Amino acid sequence: MATAIIYGSSTGNTEKVAEMIKDELGDLIDDIKEISEVSADDMNSYDKLILGIPTWNDGELQEDWETFFEDEMDDVNFSGKTVAIFGLGDQEGYPEFFLDAMRAVYDKVTGDGGKVVGSWPTDGYEFDTSKAVVDGNFVGLAIDEDNQDDMTEERVEDWCDDIKESFE
Repeated sequence: MATAIIYGSSTGNTEKVAEMIKDELGDLIDDIKEISEVSADDMNSYDKLILGIPTWNDGELQEDWETFFEDEMDDVNFSGKTVAIFGLGDQEGYPEFFLDAMRAVYDKVTGDGGKVVGSWPTDGYEFDTSKAVVDGNFVGLAIDEDNQDDMTEERVEDWCDDIKESFE
């Protein structure tokens, strides 16, 4: 069984977090790739995925993810896959759209019969609304490099401890 981290990153922040996750999970990760370099066939070749997506502006997908959703996402089959999601956003600048892009990935994975692991508590964040909150928790790891970069390392470590068993 192969596992990949696939992420989109315009500013480098999501890439940084993806690398941190890879370092934490070590040999459990076979590949780490940018979404702009991945096809649906590539994504289908993995049994387990960790998907990183930042939210832009008013709840928009990062541009490489947006292109993937338009061109490739319908051809990805998540049935039977284990998927963890991490997202980056700005809770102070966009408190009414905080991490909304994670929900688009979550909906696609669960709609196709995939299993999403790694929900994350909303405690410690200040935002108005988020589509990424389901049953009181974020659908994945919530990172705010703009306002809480001092908490990123600990959050990544704790989340990786939580999901590690699902990726063994």
